[in-house]
Amino acid sequence: MVSPTKIYKNFNISKKYRNAIILIGNFDGLHLGHQKLFRLAKRYKKQYSLKIGVLSFEPMPKMFFNRKLQNFRISNLFQKINYLKDLKIDFVINKKFNKEFSKTKSVNFIKNILGKKLKPKFIFVSNNFRFGNKREGNVNQLIKYETSCNFKVIKPNPLLINKKIVSSTLIRGFLEKGKLEKANKLLKRKWSIQGKVQKGKQLGKKIGFPTANVDIKDYVLACPGVYAVRVLIPNKKNYLKGIANLGYRPTFNGKKILLEVHLFNFSGNLYNKYLSVEFLKFIRKEKKFKNMDQLRKQIKIDLLKAKKIK
Repeated sequence: MVSPTKIYKNFNISKKYRNAIILIGNFDGLHLGHQKLFRLAKRYKKQYSLKIGVLSFEPMPKMFFNRKLQNFRISNLFQKINYLKDLKIDFVINKKFNKEFSKTKSVNFIKNILGKKLKPKFIFVSNNFRFGNKREGNVNQLIKYETSCNFKVIKPNPLLINKKIVSSTLIRGFLEKGKLEKANKLLKRKWSIQGKVQKGKQLGKKIGFPTANVDIKDYVLACPGVYAVRVLIPNKKNYLKGIANLGYRPTFNGKKILLEVHLFNFSGNLYNKYLSVEFLKFIRKEKKFKNMDQLRKQIKIDLLKAKKIK
């Protein structure tokens, strides 16, 4: 029987998780490049009979240092933990990234946190891994401490597809440009947003198409427009198909980004429920209509397209 993934919020891990393989990174979206990395780590696990752990930070350091970077994430923390559980990772350290921790000297991170607390046998990092106060530490510095701290640094080659490195940055770019199918291919699943349904102005209901307004929080802002989606509602086993508008609702002079989801063949109260919205296909870009009749007409066309998508 496989033990469930153990989640830690600090570096005080159980002895049985020391002398393990540790992968350090954000792993935003857990895309094909990350998946390749985990496959390699699992080969090491089998060869050396070791546990596999992940060291990640919350919030993502880039978002912590740049407060204006509000819509950035491909997946939220809950999704990331679930993806890691699906990969049967033994333990995850999800360390809070704050001002105090950001001032940790790189040498102290290596000696005290890695060397004394975590004591890994292998550390998997990307070539551009930076750490420590003002990002002073790099992979070369990590390698210098291999002997004294008794670990081995593994820096696998990145995954290349069509001569491009598969990265979270590349996927964000595809989502922002409306190239959903390319993003989904690199994720090896449908990109999804998990969020709480909020009470809105019920504008959709007034024009005959009731919607659930989902808070997208700090998810990356995919190309504003209309998407075919499927939605998982809590305590329901099956996905419900629907259509969603991600954007500012220019016809209503909206200013705030909103994800509005209309479910086919559904009636019920979804307020305060957490929905998982999977994006199946990009239908069209958001546009401003002259009047409500034009908008209704276009919605009917969009609905027909969305219903045909499997």
